[in-house]
Amino acid sequence: MTNRAAYETVLPYIREWVSYKVWQLRVPGVQVAIGFRGEELFSEAWGWADVEARRPLTTTSIFRIASHSKTFTATALLQLAERGGIRLDDPVGQYVPALVEGGSPIADATIRELMEMGAGVIRDGHDGDHWSQLRPFPDEDELLALVLDRGQKSPAGSSFGYSNLGYALLGLVVQAASGQSYGEFVRSSIIEPLGLTGTGPDWDPTRADEFVVGYSGLHDSRSRHRLAHVDTRAMAAATGFHGTASDLVRYFSAHVLGQGDLLTDHSKRLAQRVAWSPTDTEGTRGYGAGFITDVQGGRAVRGHSGGFPGHITQSWFDPESGLVVSVLTSAAAGPATLIANAVIALLDAAADASAPGTPIPRGVDPQPYTGRFANPWGITDIARVGERLLAIDPTAPAPLEGVTRLEVVDADTLRMTAGPRFGSIDEDVTYDRAPDGSVRSIRGGGGMTESAWSLPEESPETAAALA
Repeated sequence: MTNRAAYETVLPYIREWVSYKVWQLRVPGVQVAIGFRGEELFSEAWGWADVEARRPLTTTSIFRIASHSKTFTATALLQLAERGGIRLDDPVGQYVPALVEGGSPIADATIRELMEMGAGVIRDGHDGDHWSQLRPFPDEDELLALVLDRGQKSPAGSSFGYSNLGYALLGLVVQAASGQSYGEFVRSSIIEPLGLTGTGPDWDPTRADEFVVGYSGLHDSRSRHRLAHVDTRAMAAATGFHGTASDLVRYFSAHVLGQGDLLTDHSKRLAQRVAWSPTDTEGTRGYGAGFITDVQGGRAVRGHSGGFPGHITQSWFDPESGLVVSVLTSAAAGPATLIANAVIALLDAAADASAPGTPIPRGVDPQPYTGRFANPWGITDIARVGERLLAIDPTAPAPLEGVTRLEVVDADTLRMTAGPRFGSIDEDVTYDRAPDGSVRSIRGGGGMTESAWSLPEESPETAAALA
């Protein structure tokens, strides 16, 4: 079975698993898109774009994608370097003379050092309350004032230090080197060539009805409230972008090695190689030039997360295989990374021909065994993942955590062959079917009955009450 064919076996369950997480975690809205080798395999939306206005979320609804913006800025700079407009080792003061005039040591930091978060620039300034919507995001003069006010916290080249102000300065470099505004350049060089119809560099009030409302978190309240969209002004290069999951799949597909003509493979490797580890302890996560680097299930991935008031987002792509996953959520502390990592895990499990467990016998249709079942003790999903049937707990943070592997015995019986042995391994799951063949219940773990169960229909009023 090819990887693509294997991925397609698990897409129906990915849909069901994400649906449950949206309901379980009370997320107002979620978009997920999956691409492979330049083609979109999956694009779905759950929940509401605007709970109070009863506007359903669709796959074309627009989210704020926040620090995904940094990948666009890095791409713009690499394009300028390929065209001879800049050198990555040019000092940033060459393009932002106010840093030289203000006597800032950041003027001597290179473009590359800012791209890699190694220029020692303070993260958000000594007044970052624009992030809490207590004041507007800074304009260019205010940005420069924030940077000039003790803006370098460590010597350039000495350590990793994530900086939104640093990437905002890179937006000024794009403007100076291109002779266009930052927004004009990224539109003409990235957005329009890729046909990203739902993507732009900042808040666009002319498309307000297409934007998803962001909601607060549940960390300090039992309910969520709406958060307004705002213009990020001089911070657009660091955090202003909006987009859709499908657009991001198309965009990151162009960053896969050997795909698209957005950048040369040489430039892609410069951006995607690990420049820094963001922690003092050993781990998988690193940072390149505008791209987060990580390992998911043994797969090296690149991409970025994003945090904007009311929007949490995550995109990953594998630069070798061409797999791309993008997840956008419309709430503070939204589970975008949790969902993105789970989707990759399910796809990888589907494609793993050497996974433990007994494959579904040839000629046996797995569909009649699949479904969601519940009793007072919990919920069990029986799902096809590649060529195997698995019993999955959708309430767990990760779908393959504590999974039980199933073997087909006959038309109404599965055997639990591998999994946590505090459970009922080596025992049977039996099916009770209605006359039309649909499953009414199963008897499985602990010999207990679990009835067929599906998510309740949720009105906007119910969603608002739960939110």
